[in-house]
Amino acid sequence: MEDLKITLIQTELYWENIQANLSNLEEKIWEVTENTDLILLPEMFNTGFSMNAQALAEPMNLTTTKWMKQMAAQTKAVICGSFIAVENGNYYNRLVWMQPDGNYSQYDKRHLFRMAKEDLTFSTGLDKLVVELKGWKICPLICYDLRFPVWSRNLNNQYDLLLYVANWPAARESAWNALLPARAVENLCYVAGLNRCGEDGKNIPYQGDSQVIDFYGKKILDMGNEEDIATITLSAEKLEKYRKKFPAHLDADNFNLM
Repeated sequence: MEDLKITLIQTELYWENIQANLSNLEEKIWEVTENTDLILLPEMFNTGFSMNAQALAEPMNLTTTKWMKQMAAQTKAVICGSFIAVENGNYYNRLVWMQPDGNYSQYDKRHLFRMAKEDLTFSTGLDKLVVELKGWKICPLICYDLRFPVWSRNLNNQYDLLLYVANWPAARESAWNALLPARAVENLCYVAGLNRCGEDGKNIPYQGDSQVIDFYGKKILDMGNEEDIATITLSAEKLEKYRKKFPAHLDADNFNLM
């Protein structure tokens, strides 16, 4: 493992306007002047958290995927975020891990937010994704997944960095701020949570509070509540030393998901 440099783009989103969001995010990506390995975008970064899937969904060879390929190629960094995808007549809140060479992996959101009727609009993801970057094993998840620790449990140090891209409302900021460090502590890993800010088309406010947490549960990056772009370097050596000194993963309970 080498040290890993990640960039978080905390931004407002234009409601259900794909082209406006892609143009805005492209400008923000070009504000990142230092080299970085990974650029994180929010959940449903091209539309906001909309249930209007029939009008907004894209197949995997259309505008948003092509834009992600272009951005990854030009920045030479992985681009990661979710958007509304359609496949075989089903809609998914799909996270795409786009590499600079144009190859990508995908994760469909497992836990659909029933309070917004997301479960009535989208199909549930079945498989967890773990990808590799510069020797790091990384597990990317989406928003409401944060509330379900079994799904993210890091058995046998399966991953080193846990990611959450989100549209997490300000009304539940206390849960966001409590659960991110909890996931870091219980999984002996770094955790990065990227949330949007501003207000959506349903007048729901979002507080941002994007942050990176280390394996002690300590906040090493706090982006506050306004639009911002931040880059942070994660130390592989510090993580490896901590796991050797405090190998709690060796005492974890084994289990299988049904």
